[in-house]
This record gives sequence, structure tokens and C-alpha cells, in this order.
Amino acid sequence: MGPLALALCLLSPAAARAMPSIAVDVASGRVIEHHEAFQRWYPASLTKLMTIYVTFRALRAGKLQLDDDVVMTPEAAAEPASKMYFKPGQRFPLDSALKYLMVKSANDIAVAIAQKVGGSQEHFVAMMNAEAQRIGMISSRFINPNGLPGEGQYTSARDMALLAVTLRREFPEYASYFSLEGFSVGSRSYENFNALIGRFAGADGMKTGYICASGYNQVSSATVNGRTVVSVILGAQSLVDRADESARLLNEALHTPAGGETLLTLQPYGADRDQVRDVSAEICSTEARKARQGERDQDGKLVFHSAYIKERSREPNYVPAPVGEPIGNGPASAAEAAILLGTSYIPLPNFRPAS
Repeated sequence: MGPLALALCLLSPAAARAMPSIAVDVASGRVIEHHEAFQRWYPASLTKLMTIYVTFRALRAGKLQLDDDVVMTPEAAAEPASKMYFKPGQRFPLDSALKYLMVKSANDIAVAIAQKVGGSQEHFVAMMNAEAQRIGMISSRFINPNGLPGEGQYTSARDMALLAVTLRREFPEYASYFSLEGFSVGSRSYENFNALIGRFAGADGMKTGYICASGYNQVSSATVNGRTVVSVILGAQSLVDRADESARLLNEALHTPAGGETLLTLQPYGADRDQVRDVSAEICSTEARKARQGERDQDGKLVFHSAYIKERSREPNYVPAPVGEPIGNGPASAAEAAILLGTSYIPLPNFRPAS
């Protein structure tokens, strides 16, 4: 560790609090740095990385296409913010839905995607847990596709790193969804919650998350000179805290040879790792909320402390994410109509030759 990195580490509130974290080399899966990596934690919107992974698997299997319509159902529209606030019956291409999910972290969109891919939210959650088990996420369980609070939903820094590495390895063709600076729909534009995109050299993903019980979580990735690394931070105190510490971890990972242990050989540790830690009292106290108000300058911009986070010299690049016509203004599939009306839909069997 260089002198500057060491100084930043010592000054970092995140490092001082010793939150769960990990940094990994994507190509080899080797672990560069880790702390409390197996501690169970509320994932918050990091959950959406598993939602998008299940969706990518369905795309790869030919079960749907990026231009297929997703429909906003009453169940999805009832989800709390962050959300797109589309009305029930509104349709939008899956490509747009994935942009809404990754940039705005829209909870209503996560449920709509789940119903599109899985037929129901319940079946989709079962698919999420099956995929988590298949790839080796030993400290994770999901109860919904968006990460909203609920008992029985948890993950760990190690598991989120494994999921991030798996996404980067298996689906390079979809990597652009993680590095979007923002999107525009109609007359409105939305910037990515990931403050490293466009500000940290080489940053190209991946997802942020926040609820009171989890604090400020972030999975980040960066690619420099052909090397891609991933970092995970769980339980940061604030937006600035998680960005500063993510930048430190990424920088260390990019400039440190990978260690001997891999994500799959790193052995579980921590006496209380199976207890899901709840930091609500610390994160959402009156004092903590007041302290976070001082993170912005007079123009409302976040003030970062990391030397690795640079001021963006231009406006974000907003990619288009169009919305289609609502049901009633065009043909709807039987599955879309059934979900919207709250009735059951049983698709006809799709017979395929044995492989």
C-alpha cells in the first residue's frame, strides 16, 4: 500500500468503522483485500444485481428479447420509492426496464421485470435463490427482487463480490448496463446513483443500495489497462463515505497483485457472521441525518474527500430509455393481460427436442 493510499485509509471513516468489505480481481477471482466478508448484511438495492442476473440468464436462454414489452402491474406500481411511477398498464421495452433498474434503482420496475421473467414475483424469487445457490452464494437469501426491507433477506460482501464477478465474466455483452451515467425518458433525465461513474478513472459499474438497516452499500467495478477489479462496501455512513471507501478499495485493487485466496477458497470466518447485522439506529438517528446534511456544498453537490474521485468536467451522458404504449392502446399478450387483471395465466407447453 502506497503512502497516499495508507493515509486515505487511515483517514477514511469507513475504514475506521471496519465495515464489511472486499476487493477482487475479476479474471482470476483472487481476493486482494477483505474484512468481515462473511458477515450477513441487508443487501438493500444490491439485490437488483441478482434480479438482473436472472434476467440475463433468461435472455441467454432465448426465453425473452431486449425489445420485449414489460408491463407495469398494480402490484408493481404499489411498490414504494425509488420508482418510476408508471401507471398500471404502462408498457416499456425490457431494454428500457434494465436501464431504469440499474440507474434509478426503481423498485416498481424490479417487480415488473420479475413478473415478466418469472410469471410471478414468487416464482422469480425462487429463481433468484436457486441461482444464488448454484453459483456458490453461501450467505445469501432473497425474499423480493428489489431489496426492500424484510426479514429473511440477507447477503455478505463475499457473496456480492462473487455475484459481481460472475456477472462480469458470464455476460460481457451486457456490461454497458452497469456503466450508464444516466438515462432520459420523455422530458426527464436521471443520473446514476453510483458517484464513481464518470469520476473515478476506469469505473464501469455496478450498483448502489440503501435502507436504514443496511446503511449505504455499494458494489463497484473498474477496468484499467485490461484489468477489471470489483469492490464491495456494506454499511457506509453516507453517500460520500461509501464513494470514498469504494474509490480507495478500487485503487488498491488496481495497483496490488492479487492474493493467493480466491472467492471460492476463502473460508468463512467471524463468530457472529450468521446474525444479520442491523445498523438502523446508527444510520437513521437524528444525529446521523444532520451530519449527512453537511456533505454537500452550497450548490447541493456532494463533496468527496478521496483523491481518486475527480469532478466531472461535462454533463452526464443520458442514453434514451423510451416508454411504449399502455395496454388498451395496442395488442397485449395473454400473459400481460392476465398479470394486469390479476388472473392466472398458464402458457402452452413449449416442446423442444432433447439435447
